[in-house]
Amino acid sequence: MALSKTTINDKIEVLQMLGGYPVIQIRKASIIAEDGVEISRTFSRHVVTPSSDLSEEDADVVRIADAVFTKEAKVSYSASLAAEE
Repeated sequence: MALSKTTINDKIEVLQMLGGYPVIQIRKASIIAEDGVEISRTFSRHVVTPSSDLSEEDADVVRIADAVFTKEAKVSYSASLAAEE
């Protein structure tokens, strides 16, 4: 009986926020398998904003962030944060 755990990016979504900037929502799946047969799957989510540190993100998330977090998106995000203060 060999148990294994795998974590994958199960779903990556780009959401357009009301402030005019995008965020990236990542759903990770943690899969437990016994002898190669999945016996459990759980999910967790986190959000990446235009000001997030991407150093801990997977390469697929970084590629999407590079495409959607334009200079305009970063300015809109900063403006929305300033408006909240």
